[in-house]
Amino acid sequence: MSDPVFFRRALDPTLADVAGWVDAPLPPGADAAAKILGVAPLDRAGPDDLVFLDNPKYADNLAATRARACLVGARFADKVPPATAALVVADPYRAFATVSARLYPEANRPGSGFGASGVSPNASIHPEARLEQGVVVDPGAVIGPRAEIGAGTVIGANAVIGPDCRIGRDCAIGANASILNALVGDRAILHPGVRVGQDGFGFAMGPRGHLKVPQTGRVVIQDDVEIGANSTIDRGANRDTVIGQGTKIDNLVQIGHNVVIGRHCVIVSQVGISGSCELGDFVVIGGQAGLAGHLKIGDGAQIGASSGVMNDIPRGQKWIGSPAQPLREFWREVAGIRKLTRPAGAKQTQTERETT
Repeated sequence: MSDPVFFRRALDPTLADVAGWVDAPLPPGADAAAKILGVAPLDRAGPDDLVFLDNPKYADNLAATRARACLVGARFADKVPPATAALVVADPYRAFATVSARLYPEANRPGSGFGASGVSPNASIHPEARLEQGVVVDPGAVIGPRAEIGAGTVIGANAVIGPDCRIGRDCAIGANASILNALVGDRAILHPGVRVGQDGFGFAMGPRGHLKVPQTGRVVIQDDVEIGANSTIDRGANRDTVIGQGTKIDNLVQIGHNVVIGRHCVIVSQVGISGSCELGDFVVIGGQAGLAGHLKIGDGAQIGASSGVMNDIPRGQKWIGSPAQPLREFWREVAGIRKLTRPAGAKQTQTERETT
């Protein structure tokens, strides 16, 4: 079996080029003209690779790396081997992302799965749809009447763009995604299988059965949003479901009707957000957390993995547990339970000491 290369390097920068991209000084004696031909983990890097260190857990790997250069914080710069150029930056991981995006731009957002440009003759595009120059549409895609798609956007195979939808410029819509009743801003990435704009889960319950409530709102996805594979975002019932600018949503996330998510939030895999919740800016929700309906989560709040959130969370607070509670209260409760079950004469754990 052959060993294909899925992401080809777009350029061959010198060490000086890389240092300039991340605003790092070249160390004394470094070969500014040396080429950087790849990125790699610390323990697998070769003499032409760039690596980074931002987690102390991997400091031992740094001492043994064979890389050409390492993006590193000042506290670990003296651990970089003599043959590796230490590029000292404030945030090594962010600097690594900057370099990787230049080396491998195709990995930064999904492209055509058919390796094509332009509109495939095997796509179904309604004559009333409007596509700007430079839109790529793969085979099997369906674009409905009066839909509008901006220049530089890629529509993957078998994706469905419903009537009257708007998709901005330089977006990537993955294979088999469906976008209905939605407005999508510029540079949005929707991975394969994403579902946007279907019915919200709304029923008038009753002893004779459950009456479906028509969902007449929209979904508004602002600029620079990324939505992971097989996530679902329901349209609003009587107002819009909104995903704020720069928010990043992982795979397999469910967002209910009328939810409003602020700017630059991070929502990790398998989170469920019930209808009419409102999240502020820069909220972080760990994997498998669930939010009851009609909650307000303040700016900068953080919710731990697997939490069950039943109450509003003030801005900046960290909550965890099921039912969720402030972090310190959670650990105090855990410490209390451990104290009750600890054998006689056993010493306190660190958690117990810190929370009592």
